[in-house]
Amino acid sequence: MKAKRASTAQLTKLIRLPKNPTRKERPLISFLRHFSLDLSSSATTTTAAAAAAADDDTAVVTQVVELLQSQDVNWDGEKIRQLLSSSSSPFTHSRLLQVIRRVGDSSKALKFLEWIEQYTSSSSSPISSSLPQASTPSAYQAMFELASREPDYHQKLSHLLQTSKDRGVPLNRDSASLLIRCFGRAQMVMESIRVFNDLDPSVRNTYLCNTLIDVLFKSDRTGDALRILKDMLLPDSSSPPNNVTGSIVFSALMKRNQPRMVVSEKEIIELVFKMGERGIFPDAVRLTQLITKLCRSGSTGRAWDVLHGIMKMGEAVEVPSCNALLTGLGRERDFERMNLLMSEMKQIGIQPGVVTFGILINNLCKSRRVDEALQVFEKMSTEEENAGVAVHPDVITFNTLIDGLCKVGRQEEGLALVERMKSQHACSPNTVTYNCLIDGFCKAGEIERSHELFERMKEEGVSPDVVTLNSLVDGMSSHGRISRAVEFFRDMQRSGLKGNIVTYTTLINAFCHVNNIDKAMEFFEETLSSGCRPDSVVYYTLISGLGRAGRLDDAWSFALNMREAGFYLDTVSYNILISGFCKKKNLDKAYEMLKQMEKEGIRPDEVTYNTLIATLSKAGDFSIARQVMGKMIDEGLVPTVVTYGALIHGYCRAGHLDEAMKIYRDMGSTSKIPPNTVIYNILIDSLCKDEKIEAALSLMDEMHVKAVPPNTVTYNALFKGLREKNWLDKAFELMDQMHTHACNPDYVTMEILTEWFSAVGETDKLKRFVEGDEVSVSSM
Repeated sequence: MKAKRASTAQLTKLIRLPKNPTRKERPLISFLRHFSLDLSSSATTTTAAAAAAADDDTAVVTQVVELLQSQDVNWDGEKIRQLLSSSSSPFTHSRLLQVIRRVGDSSKALKFLEWIEQYTSSSSSPISSSLPQASTPSAYQAMFELASREPDYHQKLSHLLQTSKDRGVPLNRDSASLLIRCFGRAQMVMESIRVFNDLDPSVRNTYLCNTLIDVLFKSDRTGDALRILKDMLLPDSSSPPNNVTGSIVFSALMKRNQPRMVVSEKEIIELVFKMGERGIFPDAVRLTQLITKLCRSGSTGRAWDVLHGIMKMGEAVEVPSCNALLTGLGRERDFERMNLLMSEMKQIGIQPGVVTFGILINNLCKSRRVDEALQVFEKMSTEEENAGVAVHPDVITFNTLIDGLCKVGRQEEGLALVERMKSQHACSPNTVTYNCLIDGFCKAGEIERSHELFERMKEEGVSPDVVTLNSLVDGMSSHGRISRAVEFFRDMQRSGLKGNIVTYTTLINAFCHVNNIDKAMEFFEETLSSGCRPDSVVYYTLISGLGRAGRLDDAWSFALNMREAGFYLDTVSYNILISGFCKKKNLDKAYEMLKQMEKEGIRPDEVTYNTLIATLSKAGDFSIARQVMGKMIDEGLVPTVVTYGALIHGYCRAGHLDEAMKIYRDMGSTSKIPPNTVIYNILIDSLCKDEKIEAALSLMDEMHVKAVPPNTVTYNALFKGLREKNWLDKAFELMDQMHTHACNPDYVTMEILTEWFSAVGETDKLKRFVEGDEVSVSSM
């Protein structure tokens, strides 16, 4: 009967009796009550007893906690003993954990635990049977949790950890995880590693490995993290990686700034595939980051392999990852693989979006393949081409195409595209749209059309910006309308549109080119007063302008003022000054500049040394020129064909033809620098002037052998030498060679040949030469 009533009790618990039963429900309720009368009475008694015990349990825990939290608690007093002994139920391990968690101080919790252990060791203790061992992994876990929330948590945790070791209490998984994370947060990474290594192997699992790997990555201990991951990837690993592992690893490896990252691109890729064999892949964001990172470092081929490798493994790939690869391929102008990837996307059901098509269109336009970009544009909105889904171009797509058309001089087509975007796609042109068109018409010299577009954009409510201003100012300045450019700039200033450093640089450069340095300096002063910070381009422009105007002292004074203001000249600026002083034969000032460069830590380059060597060679100071060349080599710079050409030209001018020929021979044998047309022309001209025609013709033959193309200057030098010897037959051969090498005679050629051939009665030959016919003896 007891068993039967128990079943009924269970049934009554499952069935909630309605307060107002219906007519049909009343017999069933009466039946249930008949069989549950005794049980209900018993259950009520039991429930009341349980509630009383629970209240007593809560009261005891509360009173113990209050005693522990007081400053004057007597750990050996009778108060705690009385509380524990007077309780109607034994002080269990569950009550102990409640006290630890509520006491609020890990030191007091540990002291209470030690008191409990000492108290239970007494045979007379009433709780020794209910609490045979107080120091358990769960008790220490509770204290670890308590300590982790305290200000000096790392010290408290270290003390508790050592205490647990001394008492032989092993860590459970939750305690180990908490300690690893907390020590990692406190930059005590070695403690985290020690906790993990000291664990019983049976306790270690994937969750703990993930926790430690995360700490190691955050502490820049990449090598240690990957060693743990390597063990997890072993076939017989008891802690195989999961998706959380992948998230931690891929997030860490994809960070942009990794000061102590020791993982190469190849290793990252290998890791992706090893994880992929376990069914763990980077999410769409991480995969996109990886592909972008590979492409930016020039490893687009590896990025291609990663994306396709993941596809072959069956993992779904999303559009952003494909877009990242398309961007990298576009940077390398690899349109073949761009089109292949677009085709593959459609085959596997990845629908390209407007960004995808925009990447392809943008790169085609940058490569000046505008017609192909227009074809892609037409296809993108065709449903048949895109799996029944039309991709509508946005304003960015239109702007890209319009800019591409303007860059190749097809401004009218770009203008027509604006009308199409408004009529067919309800897409309004913006400031960028008009900037592309205005810049295109300006560069084509159609300044009036640019102004018309400027007025049109204002009428349509499209606000011009500083780019609009700069395009028009540059266009007018570049086509000789500087005054109008200044007037337009002033109008824009009055309307509230201020210029930037590009605006001022454009105007400064324009005035420097027309040698109006004073006006350029006025705009430089305005640059400073307007709050625009001058950059190196402005200084270079002004110094260059002053140098070209021959105002080298002003240029140097300007450079000194800039240095005092905190700006330093670069190598190019110094080269301009050095070249200017060299042209004025003021070598002392040029050397002063060179010393100033070295003082400021700016290394002279090939241009610096070549300028000095050329100047010294022209002046006949060959000894010093050779010293400068030696210093150039000592600085790690390799002499160029310009360097040798300067020396050869100097020796030839000074009449030291043998020295010039020696340098020429050294170029081919020692320096391995092939001479160019200029050097051959210098030597041939000098040999002809020295009446060494055979040697000059021999050099001409060497030019043919070494595939160095002669020019009109080469032939003119030889014609002069042959005229002195009256070698007509050789002159006829050279005249035919000129036609063969497509060298057109100039006025010097005609002057030499006309004077010579008229004197010897060979004007018919000259006529045939002018008409492009062969004139040599062998052709007659």
